[in-house]
Amino acid sequence: MKKFSLIVAVCANGGIGIKGDLPWRLKQELKYFSRMTKKLQDATKRNAIIMGRKTYFGVPESKRPLPERLNIVLTRDPGANTYPADVMVCTGMQEAVSKLDESPLVDEIENIWIVGGNAVYKEAMQSPRCHRIYLTEIKKTFECDAFFPEITDEFQLVKNDEDVPEEIQEENGIQYQYRIYEKVSK
Repeated sequence: MKKFSLIVAVCANGGIGIKGDLPWRLKQELKYFSRMTKKLQDATKRNAIIMGRKTYFGVPESKRPLPERLNIVLTRDPGANTYPADVMVCTGMQEAVSKLDESPLVDEIENIWIVGGNAVYKEAMQSPRCHRIYLTEIKKTFECDAFFPEITDEFQLVKNDEDVPEEIQEENGIQYQYRIYEKVSK
């Protein structure tokens, strides 16, 4: 049973999005997201990213499905939209992780990343499979209509991976910092 990690950028008021888009323009932060969700130890494998339907369609059409990763879209109504053949569509988180546990996917997927939105993050954080939250803390408030769930005391701040900078980053006058929270066994 593979564990998974969440990756998210959150502004000072807990916001993660507005009208299906990101409220900020941070190219380096998007590159970080891409690098982290593509990073492999074994070059013969690939990573899976799990997202809700709104998150998937929030990605610009020219950039979806996100390349070099298995894109898994969660939707209650799989027939309502058309998806490319290489996108796996599931009706919920349980179906998605069950499929990832089956052959041949269990052997070809190295890491599983949860990439949004709110309901998907919330369900993932409650799962025993949840290992870490890779959170970019944006030190500014933006108008948002989608918010990240509260990080409970089940998670504790840990030292960043060696390839994740600890210091505050700045881009377009916006400061942000990479944080990693790990779920603690109780």
